Parts: sequence; structure tokens; C-alpha cells
Amino acid sequence: MAKRFNIEVQSTGNIERALRQLKKKIEREGVVRDMKRQVYFEAPTQKRRKRLMRAIKNNILRVTNEQ
Repeated sequence: MAKRFNIEVQSTGNIERALRQLKKKIEREGVVRDMKRQVYFEAPTQKRRKRLMRAIKNNILRVTNEQ
């Protein structure tokens, strides 16, 4: 089952600005991340390991910023 995304950007003549807005909206919605997740199979153990490594990294960054 594929997700469908409907992202609208208003273009008032400035194509570069509209393209930047589109890229930002796509990034915020996580479209690319979801597409990668669907294309590549990732074992549950790999998912857990990635989540754990991300949590460790975020914790280290948080601790260093507090000091």
C-alpha cells in the first residue's frame, strides 16, 4: 500500500522560490524518508539498532550542549 502525498506550492512567477518551498515541504513531511523505507527492506533488529544508536547520539549531543 503506497502512501500518496499531495503537496501544493503557490508560484507567483518566481520558480526558484517555489522550488525551495517545495523542497522544504517535502523534507518536513518526510516524503523521501518514507520512500527510502519502502524501497529498502530493513530487518527488525536493524531498525532497533538504528533507533538505539540515534537515541545515544541525541543523548550525547544533549549532554554536551548542557555543559
